[in-house]
Amino acid sequence: MRDCPHCSASFEADDEVASLEHLRDEHPDEFGPVDRRRLDQLSGDGDNGVSSTALLLGGLTVVVVGIVLFVTFGLGGSSPDEGVAAARTPSNVGGAHYHGTMEMVVLGDRVDFSQQEYQLRANAFHFEAGDGRVWHGHAEGVTLEWAMASLGIGVTETSVTFEGTTYDDSDPAYTVSVTVNGEPVDPATYVLRGSSDAGAAESQGDHVRIVVSEA
Repeated sequence: MRDCPHCSASFEADDEVASLEHLRDEHPDEFGPVDRRRLDQLSGDGDNGVSSTALLLGGLTVVVVGIVLFVTFGLGGSSPDEGVAAARTPSNVGGAHYHGTMEMVVLGDRVDFSQQEYQLRANAFHFEAGDGRVWHGHAEGVTLEWAMASLGIGVTETSVTFEGTTYDDSDPAYTVSVTVNGEPVDPATYVLRGSSDAGAAESQGDHVRIVVSEA
């Protein structure tokens, strides 16, 4: 089952449309632009490729954009994919959809990616629907470095920067492990791969494991 992260509602695991519609109708403050795009893609409603969801929310979008432009003194807003600090930037955002799994443990504490602060942070890569294990890739060339940076976490071959603290393998106090499918990788160059079926993410998609432990 797919549980709503904000209330007790539940949906079939493969019914993403129902969960997104519920989020739109019952929790509008949590229904962001990434959710709208996902719902439009999945429902395929509307005329000439324009969904009814987009039409209904179009006026609100114009208002929100205007507020953002005003607050930033005319400098313009940025998409959630812009400003991510990584050597390589994804391409063809929205033109792909694949899945894998992720686990991250820092000094014995598992990072809970189901928390709102990690949900739907970027278009090209994100966690969604309150699921903190299965990641979604929506672009080509998403490196592990970019994916983690989009979550506010810095990762290199030998270090992890989490919540303002950098843990480096060169420090004798810590051991840092960054692996994909059990093999060490260079996050700056490793491109995530996954299954087109979210249900097969556990068995077919890349499993990312990041561990920081005391030496």
